Amino acid sequence: MNRRWLLLVIGFDLLVLLGLAFVYPNLMISPGPLTPAHAALADDCFACHAPLRGAATDRCVACHAIPDIGRLTTTGIPIPPKAGRLPFHQALVRLDCMACHTEHAGVKLTQPPHPVFTHALLDSSIRGRCASCHTPPDNPLHRQVGNDCVQCHAPEHWKPAAFKHSMLAVDTQQQCAACHAPPKDALHRQISGNCQQCHGMTQWKPATFDHARYFPLVGEHDAPCATCHVGADFRRYTCYGCHEHTPAKIQAEHREEGIRDTTDCVKCHRRGDAESEREGDD
Repeated sequence: MNRRWLLLVIGFDLLVLLGLAFVYPNLMISPGPLTPAHAALADDCFACHAPLRGAATDRCVACHAIPDIGRLTTTGIPIPPKAGRLPFHQALVRLDCMACHTEHAGVKLTQPPHPVFTHALLDSSIRGRCASCHTPPDNPLHRQVGNDCVQCHAPEHWKPAAFKHSMLAVDTQQQCAACHAPPKDALHRQISGNCQQCHGMTQWKPATFDHARYFPLVGEHDAPCATCHVGADFRRYTCYGCHEHTPAKIQAEHREEGIRDTTDCVKCHRRGDAESEREGDD
């Protein structure tokens, strides 16, 4: 008899709790307060939720008319437009409010994962118009390349980006240090100016610098770059900064050998010593 009464009491309590959950769901099962915009609906869970089925898009659009989202509030008050921003809800390929929006600031352990917006929801006519929703980055690089973000960025992730230097103005392409920190190794500390003298714009490596191919830096010729490359111009060199060399003396000596062009010493002097002189012009 006692067990029967115990089961009846438990069953009655469960029915009461179930009834209260339907009558006062905001008090019984709410995971947390609503956002300020929806605070007036705190006592009316079924304004957004279908019984036992969760929030439903058709209940959202009962208040938020799709043509008015981003233009009017639910009470019909115009929303001041933001410069460069376009209402985009009208261009969604399907109505699925919960794909992006959530409610209730509840306890972290009981909160469902926050929905993640996907650009696949957008119609193709607006998918490439990033600036209609996003504020373009205000840095020197992005101020030059315009608002065609898809040239570098994918809709799924902002990073990594497939940047191409060819998008930059020609004069900016020469100003590598405006975006890149110069290397700090012993070689690069001697060098200033245009990185493109050795490096390409498609990738940092390989670089075209191979000094031994033209003139090995051995012995007394293992000198600072500026000794031969005046003004950090690595496309030119001079040998008149050392030894007994002077243009007049060199020209006089070479004229005796029938050599008129004395501007390209390494054409004959491959190592800077007499033994390395080459016969002829090959």
